[in-house]
Amino acid sequence: MSAVSQYCRKDVLRILRVPARKLASWERAGLIASTENYSFDELVQLRKLRDLAATRISVRSIRQSVDAMQRVSGMRNPLLESVAVLQGSRVAFRQWGALVDPMTRQMAFDFELAQRSGLAVVQRTNAEPGASSPDLQEMFLRAVRLEEIPGRMEEAKNIYETILEVQPEHAASAINLGTILYNEREFAAAERRYRQAVQADPEYALAHFDLGNVLDEQQRMDEAIEAYQRALELVPQYADAHYNLALAYERILEPRKALKHWMAYCRLDPTGPWASHARGQVRKILGEERLSIVARHGRTMRIAG
Repeated sequence: MSAVSQYCRKDVLRILRVPARKLASWERAGLIASTENYSFDELVQLRKLRDLAATRISVRSIRQSVDAMQRVSGMRNPLLESVAVLQGSRVAFRQWGALVDPMTRQMAFDFELAQRSGLAVVQRTNAEPGASSPDLQEMFLRAVRLEEIPGRMEEAKNIYETILEVQPEHAASAINLGTILYNEREFAAAERRYRQAVQADPEYALAHFDLGNVLDEQQRMDEAIEAYQRALELVPQYADAHYNLALAYERILEPRKALKHWMAYCRLDPTGPWASHARGQVRKILGEERLSIVARHGRTMRIAG
């Protein structure tokens, strides 16, 4: 890798061999920040945008996939935090050994990455204390694959636990293990793993979101609300966090606070499977709540919804 850590705009255009108007179009679409200097990581992502554009996929489609990935994953910038991959006519994202299609919210095992990492021949489920990062990555990929095979969930759990013994700050393993435990209704154990992920990576919105879910299941609504709010502080466009926070506010009989988040969800995911329910809740709250309007002279008028 070059020792240069910053690339000026002119260098980026020369290295990537893209016209200035193309770079400007990516900036207008919000796919890359408008700047005069780019980091090496941003240069890598710009190269990916160039390669995606060469397949004739539109900037609009890329933008839609990025927005959808932000909503379903809690990432602030999927192009910087994961790897964009063309899958059919859409963009999927390579994350934690899987390919995520954010438009359909479906996840598939990433066979291409598995082949490159030698996953097919990895049989070991225990690691020595000095296991290297590539070893752990292979183990993680194997666990992700095992989750998709009926009857192999315990093996996946054992691998995640082994990874976390070796590398307690492996946030992705803590989240995946927490989710398995959550689905098994082992809520206290799931909470411990989600908190481990939050401690390992406090800026990881998905970890806060999942923590909110398990706290919600335990009827600890104040703590759940705090976790959802933290996820939204990190990623304000996180649609699912708005949805669950709205539900949490309704459970503590705070419909007006819920209204803001129902409306945000409708804005962010207007055609998703839960959009009709969110719109129904908006109509219900507006119809049932008595709204207060304070007149200019200080007199309060009550208007039935």
